[in-house]
Amino acid sequence: MTFIPISAEDREAMLAAIGVADVSELWSTIPDELLLRRPLVLPPRLTEMEAGRDVEGLAARNVSAATHASFMGGGAYDHYVPSAVGHLLLRSEFMTAYTPYQPEVAQGTLQAIYEFQTLICELTGMEVANASLYDGGSALAEASLMAAAVTRRSGLLVSEGVNPAARQVVVTYNRGSRRPITAIPLGTDGRTDPAELARRLDGGVAAALVQSPNYYGVVEDIPALAEAAQAAGALLAVSADPFSLGVLEAPGRLGADIVVGEGQGLGNALSLGGPYVGFFATRRQHIRQMPGRIIGRSADSEGRPAFVMVLQTREQHIRREKATSNICTNQALNALAATIYLSLVGKTGFLQAARACFQKAHYAAERIRRLGGYGLAFEGPFFHEFAVRTPVAPSEICREGLAAGLLAGIPLDEHPLRAELGSSAPDPDRTLLIAVTEKRTRDEIDRLVELLTRFAGAPKRERGSGRTPPERARALR
Repeated sequence: MTFIPISAEDREAMLAAIGVADVSELWSTIPDELLLRRPLVLPPRLTEMEAGRDVEGLAARNVSAATHASFMGGGAYDHYVPSAVGHLLLRSEFMTAYTPYQPEVAQGTLQAIYEFQTLICELTGMEVANASLYDGGSALAEASLMAAAVTRRSGLLVSEGVNPAARQVVVTYNRGSRRPITAIPLGTDGRTDPAELARRLDGGVAAALVQSPNYYGVVEDIPALAEAAQAAGALLAVSADPFSLGVLEAPGRLGADIVVGEGQGLGNALSLGGPYVGFFATRRQHIRQMPGRIIGRSADSEGRPAFVMVLQTREQHIRREKATSNICTNQALNALAATIYLSLVGKTGFLQAARACFQKAHYAAERIRRLGGYGLAFEGPFFHEFAVRTPVAPSEICREGLAAGLLAGIPLDEHPLRAELGSSAPDPDRTLLIAVTEKRTRDEIDRLVELLTRFAGAPKRERGSGRTPPERARALR
């Protein structure tokens, strides 16, 4: 937005309007020791053209998925966003969207949210979904609160396969109520052990929280975990990557009670970390305990389809002690991006994109596991992300990758939440987390393998002729 400065006359008029003689009077409540008693030393002011040039120069120094081939994941992925998504989002009626309290003037917004809810139900295999939440972490935390309300229990079991940032959000949400939270370690295959989960379940546990595919990319055994949790009277909440649901069975059809996740990959660019969009779905019997708002389809007085807010849990509408959640809004614009994306690509296009992620990731993993000194940290099944054991510090590989035009992955040795990774995490000093999306080409994957080879010597001889099967070759183009 262009900055339009005010003149001295404008300033005087504003001060007169509020009955203040000098701007310093506005600072009267600030303690004297905190006031600066000398002129603030600033560089000479710039013209708009000069300032624009400086900002462009600073931006050009950034490294991003637009300048480098990104193999980074960990909850935010470089998926392709069709250009039509941005063009439709820029329509003024969406860019200026506000909470649709008056349905008669907000039918477009309400219908878009209704369609989002419908698509999330289809993806997750659940019966009801809300209008979206802030992000995947807050959605999982809200699942923990809802589970406690439904079961009237307080304990939570959280898998160490859950994204450590999301685990922190769960802890923060439950700190005030002092709910006991117990970490469940991963097995040697990288999955949450159902037997270990069952051993720790008791009559005080409200829910088990897992992520699938988990933070290390491994697909969890949802049916076994659901059976263990429900046998003890607890709920199973699953945080799912929506892209994985293009090829994997929906958690709701595998026994999960609540399915949440981060919807960033659905038409939302990386955007320096946000804003993103969380989705939340559950079974119809729990709809009264669901956080946020729900849009429904009805009919007006003339029998025409009409969309309305059928449930809304804002603290302004009900007594605070009765509120199911303090979430006051939804990420309407980001949810719309996901709706437009899924509508554009359709079932066939979404399946093709998900298969491309799967095939390209497995091509990369097979090539990497043949390198001397490398190996997969876990042997459990994965979708498009996997943890790799490295012969040197992974951060060293990533720094070398920058010069080669690659964001080689997430180095766990320099992970900002390293202390939160958990006891069952692979050795952070020798683990690189790699994600492969449909955007990555075979050439980019081969360049990544070449980068890794610099630290390991020549790769092992491949079995057979070394040719890539035709169907795999087409997916890797």
